Amino acid sequence: MTKTEFRDSLIMPNKLQLLIGILTAFFILRGISLAQDYGDALVSGSIGDARNLIPILASDSASAEICGMIFNGLVKYDKDINLTGDLAESWEIKDAGLTIIFHLRKGIRWQDGTPFTAQDVKFTYQKLIDPLVRTPYSGDFKEVRSLEVIDEDTVKVTYKEPFSPGLSSWGMGILPKHLLEKEDLHSAKFSRSPVGTGPYKFKTWRSQEKIELVSNKDYFEKAPYISRYIYRIIPDESTIFLELQAQGLDSSGLSPLQYQRQTDTAFFKENYRKFRLESFGYTYLGYNLSHPLFQDLRVRQALNYAVDKNEIIKTVLLGLGKVCTGPFVPESWAYNKEVKESEFSPLRAREILSQRGWADHNNDGILDKDGRRFEFTILTNQGNLERQRAAEIIQARLKDIGIKVKIKVVEWSVFLTEFIDKRRFEAVLLGWSLGREPDCYDIWHSSKTKEGEFNFAGYANPEVDRLLEEARKTFDQAKRKEAYGKIHHLLYEEQPYMFLYIPDSLTALSSRFQGIKPEPIGIGYNFIDWWVPKAKQKYKAVFQE
Repeated sequence: MTKTEFRDSLIMPNKLQLLIGILTAFFILRGISLAQDYGDALVSGSIGDARNLIPILASDSASAEICGMIFNGLVKYDKDINLTGDLAESWEIKDAGLTIIFHLRKGIRWQDGTPFTAQDVKFTYQKLIDPLVRTPYSGDFKEVRSLEVIDEDTVKVTYKEPFSPGLSSWGMGILPKHLLEKEDLHSAKFSRSPVGTGPYKFKTWRSQEKIELVSNKDYFEKAPYISRYIYRIIPDESTIFLELQAQGLDSSGLSPLQYQRQTDTAFFKENYRKFRLESFGYTYLGYNLSHPLFQDLRVRQALNYAVDKNEIIKTVLLGLGKVCTGPFVPESWAYNKEVKESEFSPLRAREILSQRGWADHNNDGILDKDGRRFEFTILTNQGNLERQRAAEIIQARLKDIGIKVKIKVVEWSVFLTEFIDKRRFEAVLLGWSLGREPDCYDIWHSSKTKEGEFNFAGYANPEVDRLLEEARKTFDQAKRKEAYGKIHHLLYEEQPYMFLYIPDSLTALSSRFQGIKPEPIGIGYNFIDWWVPKAKQKYKAVFQE
């Protein structure tokens, strides 16, 4: 080696180090990290508080969202909406689908340090089928003939007959036996201070104010990069948007008006990203079918003719949605595209009502029959202006045909506990967020009308019951699709709900968060991979452990 070569061999590494230093400084100044950083918090806003953080009792979207961060099921959906392992690392399906053997991940611990075992799976199953537990999810698990613990890491589930939603049903959050086996789930303190196996641990819950979670550094997949998740309850969409503008929130849903017209500013574009995704859910006007006004099928059909769904989509959603024709959305393989929306025809609505004996006998502009005026109240939840405006359009269109409608807006948790669970309503304007498995037994089967269950409309049709049961007993997707197609047709024909619209999912998220990858499942599936560069972290001191 010459002196020059020797000299250059000493200088070149120094030049490389200098270059690396310059680039690193550049990235830091620009808020760009060369590696994923830990820390910070995500503060989200929602109009509704959670009700119960025990997964098998969590029947509202707020509770389900928080439970999903604290608990795991045996399986979950991946980004492409395929089932993959969660607490179970693998499984075997045997006996033509009658048996599933789950092989659990080893070394998983509950967030209090206790080992997770197959006994926890068995305990959760036992609670799901316990008649004293008011869970809306029991239908899937009553199809199980037996659940056997083979060893601490293996569970054998045997079904009475082929049950196609069987595997997906085990996405249900698993409960810790050691903390709950001596508790009444309906009064357990655990419902407000849960312990799970998930990526986040429960920290605090101040009712109608916020729920705070902290990262589980021992999570079996890996520690989440975001240290805190703060779920703020702000029961008004406008106030939520003001908080976004003040950067008091990192994430929230957007109304169509906010998405289309109020976020097209330099400030918002610099500080937030907007997402418009297909929604796997729909909004509906649900009737209490035990109420005399709504027991007549033809009357319900008349109401459907009287309301222009496209008017709601145009004026309320600003075009960011589509008409709903039944219990499945177009993105579902179970959707029946042959079911067409009824035409908007107030004339047809009046004709049907007249045929059913409804007329303005008192000349007061309100239809009546046998001394009963056709008037009722639509109940909806506080803070959702979209639903309130939809209710107002329904109110106006029904007034046009001689029906008087009042609108009552109630705080979310009271709405569910005092009115939905207790069937104290005439009609409700609500939405369903659907799972990717199209089985809708829990919503439409006539056996699912107990308190806390999902068929609160009280719908009962032996043919729909038969089809729901038939679709569960085969793994042949073509046969299942045929059954669900018939269910789709029957439900739109019978109108237990006035199926209104499928809104687009509109979200705002602070641009400081990295790692977001929109996929068919949405954007939250990989939340543990989201991160914020150190230079852009907001809550270093406030949320530091």
